[in-house]
Amino acid sequence: MNKIVKINCIFLLLIMGSECTLSEKRPLIEDVQGTHKLISDKIWLTHEHILVDFIGADSIQPDTWNHDSIIKEVIPYFEELKEFKVSYFVDATPNYLGRDVLLLEKIAKKTGVRIITNTGLYGVSNNKFIPQYAQEMTAEDLAEMWIDEYKYGIHQTSIKPGFIKIGVDNSDSLHPMHQKLVKAAALTHLKTGLTIASHTGKAVGLWPQLNILKEIGVSPESFIWVHAQAEENNESYLKAAEMGCWISLDGLGWELEKYIEKILFAKRNGILDRILISHDAGWYDPQKEIQTIKPFTNIFKQLCPELKSHGFTDDEIRLLMSVNPSKAFSIEIRKHP
Repeated sequence: MNKIVKINCIFLLLIMGSECTLSEKRPLIEDVQGTHKLISDKIWLTHEHILVDFIGADSIQPDTWNHDSIIKEVIPYFEELKEFKVSYFVDATPNYLGRDVLLLEKIAKKTGVRIITNTGLYGVSNNKFIPQYAQEMTAEDLAEMWIDEYKYGIHQTSIKPGFIKIGVDNSDSLHPMHQKLVKAAALTHLKTGLTIASHTGKAVGLWPQLNILKEIGVSPESFIWVHAQAEENNESYLKAAEMGCWISLDGLGWELEKYIEKILFAKRNGILDRILISHDAGWYDPQKEIQTIKPFTNIFKQLCPELKSHGFTDDEIRLLMSVNPSKAFSIEIRKHP
């Protein structure tokens, strides 16, 4: 073989091997249709709800829901997303508030959107949505249940969670049940690599959660501070970002103005790479005869044009809508150094 040709062949093989290695190392994402290698340039909605039932853990009856009726009601809202090329849709409805993975699977197959569901439990509203058995279990027991959902599937299905959803009542001294939820989430993360998204609100309830993570050896980079828009002191965002925490501004289905100011603050202070944005919209409620579902389009129709009028570039928009979510929800064990 000609020496130059031989060298070129070796070089080509090295390149191909490098590309294979990069592909193999590409982060994974878990949606209701299975495990997939993450594509980091796709559009995300990181905190939405298809269905929520606030009746409480002791009364909820998922078997009474009519999937066909719900699908008929919500599909038009997904049709609106085609214009904006949304690929990933994080459904943040936790167990005992209406998590219905078979419903999510049907909608995902019908729309082509990758829908991500969760494991975990929601302690907000004085534990109204915590079943009695969970109140009697240890954090280790809860973690084992959540890890099993990730390993074997939810409710005897093959559908697995793509993140952990918990919720705490906002205070600087967390309720014992909520401390247990955070600990269980941290233990689950160390075994699965699933990101923890915690309904928190103001920062006063954030710091004790991050302390628990630190004690167990979990990095704040694995944690999403949900409903961070409730925090009035923007300086808290700087502290959270410095620790590596993801900051989720996720009420854009309701209002807009204060989000502009907070996102501009993040840009001015160099923490735009820790920000997630979403609507917290949708909410088919099986307890209501007439539905008032909020659309998932305010970000595209209102927020992005407004940000561009303030000098945001396409790359900065892409950071918020694609790059940050891809990093936040990729499955990776993140240990505290």
